[in-house]
Amino acid sequence: MSNTMYAELPQSGPDLLTREKETYPDIFHEGAAAEYSKAITGAHDLVVNFLHRNRKPFSGIPAAELKAAFAAIDFDTPLPDYESLLQEVQELYVKHATAFHLPEYIAHLNCPVVIPAIGAEVLIAAINSSQDTWDQSAGGTLMEQKLISWTCNEIGFGKEADGVFTAGGSQSNLMGLLLARDYYATAYTQHNIKKAGLPAEASRYRIFISEKAHFSNHKNAALLGLGEQSLVEIKTDERFRMNALLLQEAIEREISQGNIPIAIVATAGTTDFGNLDPLAEIGRIAARYKLWYHIDAAYGCGLLLTEKYRSLLNGMELAHSVTIDYHKSFFQPISSSAFIVRDKKYLQLLRMHVDYLNPKDEDYDDLNQINKSVTQSTRRFDALKLWFTLRLMGKQKLGAYTETIIETAEKAAEVIALDSDLELLSYSDIGVILFRYAPEKYKGSDLSALNQYIKKALFNSGEVLVASTRVNGDFYLKFTMLNPLTTLDHIRHILQLIKQHGAAYHPKN
Repeated sequence: MSNTMYAELPQSGPDLLTREKETYPDIFHEGAAAEYSKAITGAHDLVVNFLHRNRKPFSGIPAAELKAAFAAIDFDTPLPDYESLLQEVQELYVKHATAFHLPEYIAHLNCPVVIPAIGAEVLIAAINSSQDTWDQSAGGTLMEQKLISWTCNEIGFGKEADGVFTAGGSQSNLMGLLLARDYYATAYTQHNIKKAGLPAEASRYRIFISEKAHFSNHKNAALLGLGEQSLVEIKTDERFRMNALLLQEAIEREISQGNIPIAIVATAGTTDFGNLDPLAEIGRIAARYKLWYHIDAAYGCGLLLTEKYRSLLNGMELAHSVTIDYHKSFFQPISSSAFIVRDKKYLQLLRMHVDYLNPKDEDYDDLNQINKSVTQSTRRFDALKLWFTLRLMGKQKLGAYTETIIETAEKAAEVIALDSDLELLSYSDIGVILFRYAPEKYKGSDLSALNQYIKKALFNSGEVLVASTRVNGDFYLKFTMLNPLTTLDHIRHILQLIKQHGAAYHPKN
């Protein structure tokens, strides 16, 4: 190589470092502190304005109007500065973002978030650790493992328990059914599904769920190659909880038909009713028939934090696996969830080694969290949010929030039950209330159409957001209580608005 060619190579030293800092101010590095501060300050101001200006959970903007505003966006033409960017985001997103933190938001399973966890988000995004292997997140790995261990202990599992943070409850439920399927095949027929695919008898595998279980069970059964036909839905009792007697009868019936029961999925906190299946009784049935027992506690996991209501989770310790959603009931920002197993040996079914990531000859194999994951390699350090929360606030304060929510929901249900214009469908173990507006003057009318009108009117005004569902074909309004700031006075105000909109309804002849 000639001297001329050598001369074309960049030279080291202060001049090169200066050029790099000037050329790459947008990259997060030691020379970009000022740019970082500018971006963070702008985002901070947007959030503060969001808190100060929002007085109702939704702006009420029509979808067509908001879509029209997006039509003018051209990604080929960057904006000139942060001020322009933040103004655009304010108009297109922040102004119309759903405000989960307001007491008038009682629609879906979205909780208000605690401030320490929001602070953690700044570190998570900036440092950008990946939780798949030890060499990518040393301290982060140990923090995650410590929090998993704490969760295992709260459930009532022993020292052999383990788990991993996940993106959400649906993913954790997928992992539960995956282990149930592969554990049965390996333990009882010595068939390795990971290597050989589904065995011929897999078409006869049966998984028992409540008729009110989360829809992810159906999606996951399809993804696992078992199909929805593998799911046996068990009827519920008057509180919409799995009927354990009918469960046992269903297991016996499937066996008599030549099918192969492999698992039971119980729900600790149904989406539509906030009630818990009889976990201990189901656990005993699972043990009697040697079935994998998974508990979907994505919603009900918040009961772990309380002294007053913790007994509702009795029997959770009998499960082989558990779904936990910290971002539903621990007041954490999305996403923050976990999949927990009673014995870490079950996670061996997920393990796979590759030389470029987690080779078998590593001396820290038990510190590679990717060995416990099924659908994520690169993975955010979401555990830091829960670490911030527990270390600064403690379990007791979070538990007090949950107790407040349950007590407010109980009082709200009583108010609805005593109101002659309203019809309460069911009481809740946690905080979901199903009811409908059904005054005497509308008896004989289409009550579903009436309540659909009310929900739409509330949404279009943005003043209150409620959810809805259908039970036996009938349309009901739904309150989902996840905010300790929502008081009984808020509930009374919301009910008054429901009545006002209902009174304005004119049924079609």
